Amino acid sequence: MKHVHHLSAAATSLAALALLACSQHEVSYKKEVLPILKANCFECHTPGGIGYEKSKLDMSTYDTLIKGTQYGPVVKSGDSFTSVLVMLIENRADSSIHMPYQRNLMSQSNIDTIKTWVAQGAKNN
Repeated sequence: MKHVHHLSAAATSLAALALLACSQHEVSYKKEVLPILKANCFECHTPGGIGYEKSKLDMSTYDTLIKGTQYGPVVKSGDSFTSVLVMLIENRADSSIHMPYQRNLMSQSNIDTIKTWVAQGAKNN
């Protein structure tokens, strides 16, 4: 029964996020997401940074962000629940690899902006 509860909670969360994504303005990658990434991610996830060296994730352009890591994509367009990027910034993966690495977690408003952007299709807008 416990497993069923987790599934229904996840379904409820997804439904709520879908509603949230539809009811809000369209999040702009260039105006809203990119500044968050610059402030929180570029230090490590651009060529020469430790995060880039370990994963090959270059977040300096839209195309390289969408390409992802040497292990696969980090953004699943339209699916903020299973996108690796969102899982890491929400600290839903192993706590030793939360992002930004060895720094404070992002503000909830920044996390929500990225989640909404992903849920809305992760557009290059």
